[in-house]
Amino acid sequence: MGVFGRTIEKDTTGFADIHDLTEEVAAAVSDSSLASGVVTVFVPGSTGAVTTIEHEPGLLKDLPEFFDRIVPRDKEYHHDATWGDGNGFSHVRAALTGPSLSVPFIDGVLTLGTWQQIVLIDFDNKSRRRKVVVQVVGE
Repeated sequence: MGVFGRTIEKDTTGFADIHDLTEEVAAAVSDSSLASGVVTVFVPGSTGAVTTIEHEPGLLKDLPEFFDRIVPRDKEYHHDATWGDGNGFSHVRAALTGPSLSVPFIDGVLTLGTWQQIVLIDFDNKSRRRKVVVQVVGE
């Protein structure tokens, strides 16, 4: 069993800014020289998330609009009263989506569906440089 790790960095603008990580995750799997196993993609921090979507213009609009409906920015959140940073909505959105994703790979190829890409979503209320940890485990 082998383990290989890498960090991906992305400059983000917040407010449900979505970045396709698929090619970089596939490259990490390839660079690991492992044939089969699982890759985990994890974003440290409590206002970022990782998931899969079809990374196309319609969904790049639909997903942020969906989050605006279910977790509005203009609502008062207890977190904001505690810290005064105005990003309570960001924490709730990230918690709903989750900070990590695991994808199996076989013969060095991710087992994603045809229209499925791995994405980072920055829900914070400001720009930042996000680090994403990629860990490949397999044989």
